[in-house]
Amino acid sequence: MMAERQVILEAEDDEALDPRRVAAILDAVEAGDAARLRDLAEPLHAADIADLLEQISPADRRDLLGLYSPEIDGDILSELDESIREEVIEALPREVIAEAVRELETDDVVDILEDLEEPQQELILGALEDADRVAVERALSYPEYSAGRLMQREVVVAPHHWTVGEAIDFLRQSENLPDQFYHVILIDPRMKPQGYVTLGRLLSSRRDVALRDITEDSFRTVQATEEEAEVAYIFNQYHLISCPVVDENDRLVGVITIDDAMNVLDEEHEEDMLRLAGVGDESSIADGLVATVRSRFPWLFVNLIAANLAALVISHFEATIASLVALAALMPIVASMGGNAGTQSLTVAVRALATRDLTGSNAWRVIRREAGVGLINGLAFACIMGAVGSFWFGMPMLGAVLGAALICNLFVAALAGTIVPLLLDRLGLDPALSSGTFVTTTTDVVGFFAFLGLATVVLT
Repeated sequence: MMAERQVILEAEDDEALDPRRVAAILDAVEAGDAARLRDLAEPLHAADIADLLEQISPADRRDLLGLYSPEIDGDILSELDESIREEVIEALPREVIAEAVRELETDDVVDILEDLEEPQQELILGALEDADRVAVERALSYPEYSAGRLMQREVVVAPHHWTVGEAIDFLRQSENLPDQFYHVILIDPRMKPQGYVTLGRLLSSRRDVALRDITEDSFRTVQATEEEAEVAYIFNQYHLISCPVVDENDRLVGVITIDDAMNVLDEEHEEDMLRLAGVGDESSIADGLVATVRSRFPWLFVNLIAANLAALVISHFEATIASLVALAALMPIVASMGGNAGTQSLTVAVRALATRDLTGSNAWRVIRREAGVGLINGLAFACIMGAVGSFWFGMPMLGAVLGAALICNLFVAALAGTIVPLLLDRLGLDPALSSGTFVTTTTDVVGFFAFLGLATVVLT
């Protein structure tokens, strides 16, 4: 079987982390064949190797690292999910970790250190050169989730009075340029940024052109204490590819590049999805059993309380349900339709709040629109289910009650799905984390109360 997989892989000669390659890698690990493991992993990108480490079991991961540890570099460490990064670092020899972190930019080192315990932090800091260690420790002194933590200290600068020729000569002679950079930042004698020039404009301009004459209109700076979510919004809103970071005196201390800003955006979107689903904001398929239970149990408990509130409403109408059993068959329709309608409005509102498309200036317009959508959908489904209920049970008034309850619940669901996240956001709470439970509880309680209450009045 192992030979068959080897033939397949060699025939394809691709660089993908597909199931067959994973299986072949695990076979090599089980056989203790380090050479074969290196051959299989060599074509893979660092992100693919990180994915591989996340996908396999903890036991296979330890065995793989035991064979492959000399090949683990800084790029792989920076790509690892936070949930297993500390486990991987603990399994690696000190000299491997030291060599790996020396390859990284300071922002990537900070990203790794943020999620480690103090002993592992000291291990990595001790492996850095003195200048890099000072830069990393300075970055760690900034608040968590701030621009200071996100920035890299390696910056390409030039005096604002230089010409294109002087800047190009400087770049060619410099031996310590970052591996990747997009702008040359222009500074005054006090190290305050005055603008920046893209490499494309720099290389396409005549040598005698002043740098200040070819600066970009998109230039702006951010404070080192600015929240990283705000930084990511600025990048996305103004289509930046890099942005200088300044201290409290507006002096240049670093630069944030688009890859780091987009990572923050991706993390924000991922957290919102996980929170809306009630599984915590850091859940991962690499999490262990206990960690997964711990992250999900609280939200299931909250939902249990909400379900009991709905059950309490139903208990008040026991006599009505007992006299007309058809109500028990139709109740889930009202609650389900309301829950789905509320989730639709909630998802749109939470996403719009995250992208700042929903603000105080347009909140009432959005609320009115969602209310209109809920009312129209309610009327449409009331007609459909009213006819179905009448035909199914042969009771036109039961169909009318069902239709009226749907109108009421879909209207309330649309309002709740928009107003609840707005209120939570105004109170400084995370709307993605808390809104779902409130909206679901509202639609369940209102749906059951409207349907059973109307049935009590009209049918009994």
